[in-house]
Amino acid sequence: MKNIRFTKTLPIAVFLLAFFGCTTLEEEILDESLTGTGQAEIVSGSIAPVYGLLRHGVWSHTVNFGLQEVASDEGILPYRGGTDWFDGGRFIAVHQHLMTPSNSLVGDTWTQITLTLWRAVFAAERLSQEAENGNAGAQDGYYEMVAMKAYLNMLALDNWGLVFRKELSDGRSEILRGQAAIDYIERELLSVVDVLKNDKGPARLGQNAVKALLARLYLNAAVYRNPYGTPDFRREDMDKVIQYTGDIISGPYALSPEYFDLFSDNNHTNRELIFALDQRGVLETDHQRWAYWSISGDQVPRPEFPNTRGTDAVAATPDFYQTWVDAYGNVDPADADARFFKRNQIIPDGLKDLTGVTPRNDSEHYYCVDAKEFEMDRGILRGIIWGPRKDSRGNILTCADGKVRIYPVINRRTSGANLTYVDHTRNVDFSGPGSLHNTGYRFSKYQFSRTAPNCCSYSSVDLVLIRLGEIYLMRAEARLRNGDNAGALADINTLRTSRNARPDQTPDALNTIDLNILFRESGFELYWEGFRRNYQIRFGKYEGNWTGKTDRDVNKRLFPVPQRAMDGASGEEGFLVQNPGY
Repeated sequence: MKNIRFTKTLPIAVFLLAFFGCTTLEEEILDESLTGTGQAEIVSGSIAPVYGLLRHGVWSHTVNFGLQEVASDEGILPYRGGTDWFDGGRFIAVHQHLMTPSNSLVGDTWTQITLTLWRAVFAAERLSQEAENGNAGAQDGYYEMVAMKAYLNMLALDNWGLVFRKELSDGRSEILRGQAAIDYIERELLSVVDVLKNDKGPARLGQNAVKALLARLYLNAAVYRNPYGTPDFRREDMDKVIQYTGDIISGPYALSPEYFDLFSDNNHTNRELIFALDQRGVLETDHQRWAYWSISGDQVPRPEFPNTRGTDAVAATPDFYQTWVDAYGNVDPADADARFFKRNQIIPDGLKDLTGVTPRNDSEHYYCVDAKEFEMDRGILRGIIWGPRKDSRGNILTCADGKVRIYPVINRRTSGANLTYVDHTRNVDFSGPGSLHNTGYRFSKYQFSRTAPNCCSYSSVDLVLIRLGEIYLMRAEARLRNGDNAGALADINTLRTSRNARPDQTPDALNTIDLNILFRESGFELYWEGFRRNYQIRFGKYEGNWTGKTDRDVNKRLFPVPQRAMDGASGEEGFLVQNPGY
């Protein structure tokens, strides 16, 4: 597959017409081989833009990923210091469940999901024609795009309670909800699950990824059928979850002993990954946004590139952090659970005590490390952080041997003339003091890639969308909802005790399990992966109170259909109906 770069110059109203059946879609695709000249390039050129849009559009940090994180009790993004991340109040409104149809975070997510869905429809149509014309490789590509359509429609069903049934690029879409939507996605996935192969690695939707999507569909079916009521979890649905997850668990995958290897360089070959967005340089749209978005804007994550930094965006809510504290009591979660924290920075004992040390007197309070060996700590960052420091001309300070000096990081973004260190505090909220740049513990789950050509614009770390840890969680939940507590406990303990690369931090096996404990475990395993909102809704936690959020309206389980989409559909009476509560 050749390197592919694309941009979108697509008016919203024009784009929406693609779902009505208009053939005048004006999408600019800058692609070296969108159709190609040989049979193989026709296949790759049809598929590649879909995966590129999925990574660079749908799962960008300020699109669906950010929407899922800040709508839940996991992440919060205040107006940092009154200068950064207000963005029209869109992140605050989504976190408070006070979003409106004009919220651009919701609107951008709608646009990217539906745009990528249209590209998948187009690719499936073209590949079907190619297969009929004798292109032997096109049939598998067609199956893959059918699975992709189902996956994207599941994202739409999660967010807005609807799916688009669209078979031909010039045909009119039909909008389905409830059981009809479930049935359509199920048919699409079942039509390819037995014909797709598992021979292309985690970067492509294969048979086991489709089985995982089927398990997700059946696990969430009770919510999809009745998004505003109490879910009715049916045994037949849970049995299917158990069936498909069992097939995957008995397959070629293995839980990663080092939890953070799942989110580091070379994770493409990690045996736990089932489906991930390939960032090994095949496309020119790879990025490290999931890595840098939460990190302090005063931190230089890779000293080889002095102008790179974090953005002081989403922090962990105190409520989410408290779930770890409640689980482990008097034991620090960093000591109790290898998923919470991994220390990479070994600060010399003589430097750890910062009593009396300030940015004004700490010129000699540093240790030295090779620039290419500097690694931020991973997991959830608390307290004062350490990193490279620059001189007045913007150059990284070095030791006599050329290594980089590592100091406590100075808080230049908030502390003003009376400089202090970046000290990530537990408390973060929408008040003035609670929204300063340093407030809130930070997510440092993804490694800043060591094999990428620069720090933040590129990355070689695949973005993980489906992995074996989630499969164990789904089977445990289905077993528990079916009354098999012992089976559920066994799955959760297998998952916990598998993270044993650092034995002193391996989580202990649990003695008991219930829905509340299982929900807690899902947060420990899947944080900063865009799952929390989905789990909160399914476990009946989404109407609760947490930092900055008191709204209890069940209608907010679904997002509003964006006003720009409603306006674009105004000429097609009844095509789009606004969700209740908006």
